[in-house]
Amino acid sequence: MHAPRISVIMPVYNAADTVAEALESILAQSFADFECLAVDDGSTDDSAAVLDAIAARDARVRVLRLPHGGIVPALNAGLAAARGSYIARMDADDYSMPERLAVQHAFLEQCPDVGMVGCRVAFGGGEDAGGYARYVDWTNALLDPDRIALERFRESPFAHPSVMFRASLIPEHGPYRDGPFPEDYELWLRWMEAGVRLAKVPQTLLRWDDPPTRLSRTDSRYGTDVFYAMKTGYLARWLAANNPFHPHISVIGAGKTSRRRALLLREHGVVIDRWIDVDPRKIGNVVDGVRVCGRDCLPAPQAGFCLAYLAGHGAADELEAFLHSIAYVAGRDYLLAS
Repeated sequence: MHAPRISVIMPVYNAADTVAEALESILAQSFADFECLAVDDGSTDDSAAVLDAIAARDARVRVLRLPHGGIVPALNAGLAAARGSYIARMDADDYSMPERLAVQHAFLEQCPDVGMVGCRVAFGGGEDAGGYARYVDWTNALLDPDRIALERFRESPFAHPSVMFRASLIPEHGPYRDGPFPEDYELWLRWMEAGVRLAKVPQTLLRWDDPPTRLSRTDSRYGTDVFYAMKTGYLARWLAANNPFHPHISVIGAGKTSRRRALLLREHGVVIDRWIDVDPRKIGNVVDGVRVCGRDCLPAPQAGFCLAYLAGHGAADELEAFLHSIAYVAGRDYLLAS
């Protein structure tokens, strides 16, 4: 049997209302040498019937059925059954533009040093989804592998269903891991820690919808606390390998939330020398045994390392503009962690 060039993996759970449009958008791709593994994760609605009807008329669709176990077992079942040299992700409530597979395949063929490529996405959420819309704007601005690597500790730099990666990465670095954390973000961090370069093409090739049932809104594995608990281990190892002053850092941001997130690093041996803040009500206080200072306490460039935990919308942009004005370089003198 001919092995397709690309295997598209699409987990499906109770998506009867949306899966036909999602699957038809894959079948309408200009690049035709693919298979689509639709993994029915024990759906209790009409999803199975929808999948069977489409598979009956297009042999490129292969339906896998599992008892309901969640997205990670479904994804890994798809990976185990995939025959393609490249793996593309797709969700059952999103829409791929007709050139998506062709553009991403061409990029990986032309860039052998890149292991995974995403794309810009069009946000399909409602007007009340301001946080998600800002996140889409942020991730759409990240295209270059070096910038993606530097910004990876702020948020997950990819919309999961927008990516295509080399199938060889799975036996080399392992499949998705199941645990109290976002499975996609953990995979990207693990790959980047291993030296895999991740990139994006500039084209908008996926409509990323944001229904109320999206896992990132409903599943506890995507909550803020577990998100930071998981990524802190990767961040601590990055600091150990890249901070010349390890284990010492200064933390920019002395609010309660910033401190709670930064203090997770202490469990990994990181020493916080000072908190740095612009709020005059905080400056001079001692919190968690560490003094809060103003920006005048920032170490000179190449004389210390700063980690920024800022939650306010636009705060990171303002901080970076200031740090660059005093000759700070991202990755050498500072890193954004939220």
